[in-house]
Amino acid sequence: MIRVAIIGTGSIANAHLEAYTLFSERCQVVALVDSREERANQLKDKFQLDSKFMQDYHELLEDEEVDLVSICTPPHSHASIVIDCLRAGKHVLVEKPMAMSLEECDLMLEAAAESGCILSVVGQNRFLDPHMKLKATLDSGLAGKIVHTQVDSLWWRGHSYYDVWWRGTWEKEGGGCTLNHGVHHIDLLQWMLGMPQTVQAVMSNTSHDNAEVEDLSIAILSYPDGSLAQITSSVVSHGQEQQMIFQGERARISAPWKVYASTSQPDGFPERNAALEEELEQYYNSFEPLRYKGHTGQIDNVMTAIENNSLQVLIDGHEGRKMLELITAIYEAAITARPVSLPLTKESKLYTREGFLANAPHFHSLGGK
Repeated sequence: MIRVAIIGTGSIANAHLEAYTLFSERCQVVALVDSREERANQLKDKFQLDSKFMQDYHELLEDEEVDLVSICTPPHSHASIVIDCLRAGKHVLVEKPMAMSLEECDLMLEAAAESGCILSVVGQNRFLDPHMKLKATLDSGLAGKIVHTQVDSLWWRGHSYYDVWWRGTWEKEGGGCTLNHGVHHIDLLQWMLGMPQTVQAVMSNTSHDNAEVEDLSIAILSYPDGSLAQITSSVVSHGQEQQMIFQGERARISAPWKVYASTSQPDGFPERNAALEEELEQYYNSFEPLRYKGHTGQIDNVMTAIENNSLQVLIDGHEGRKMLELITAIYEAAITARPVSLPLTKESKLYTREGFLANAPHFHSLGGK
């Protein structure tokens, strides 16, 4: 029986608890940690938990009854909590973004390596059927070499969204829509295609004068094979349409799933290739649906690794760092108005949290927030 603690009982903790309570034969939630006891008690009642309450996560560190910790606190607190839990011998699942800087990521990875414990970073969208099936179809090569990718992480948030005390600030939230909304699609992109060679980007705050951070960014990624990708991250997009379109040499495939294949007529104009479309459809639909999806799928993945005495999870700390490295490169390219080469080094202006805060543009002044 895996004994679980939840640190932070805000809204995202619900997704973790829904999973843990589903796996009641495999795990037990033994502790909830939050500065606000009434919020923790609401979750205890909602999920009918027999768990103790703690105001300070440091109380957990000496608690031998805790095997796995889900960290659901605001992003600025992740690094210190993760490092302390790992050093105390606890497995850790931390919400995205993993940390506020690449330096913090590297310190977290060092702690994980020294502890021999699992460090997994939430990327729940990998654990969805359309993305698992699209990844497998891309890997099959049936669509040919990918030459152009279009990623639209389009969301809409009203002005009051940034009234929450920690949102909209570089210091507490770490960034705007690129980090906190685009992160899901950015993770999927690097999982499916790998890391690019260079990044160029622009960003702006168009609609939220109660936020220092961007509410719109556009990035262009260049890969070593000459292919290009474009990523739009937004919280100003009515309709909230998200998609990933991969244009291959032989066919176009995407999430949401759609396939279109072309061959060339003698004059170079396209002719539809129905046979290849059918082959791609059959391959995509040949996979059985995932048993568990989203956060539940990732928590199952982490607990299975613990049960098998393995450190192998789909999204470990290194994968989590890749998410943040690509996002950091987008920010650096937008801030400097210059192309940024990957991998980023410690010489990057934004490698440390202090460097990030010193260089981040403040689109609006927030006064005492």
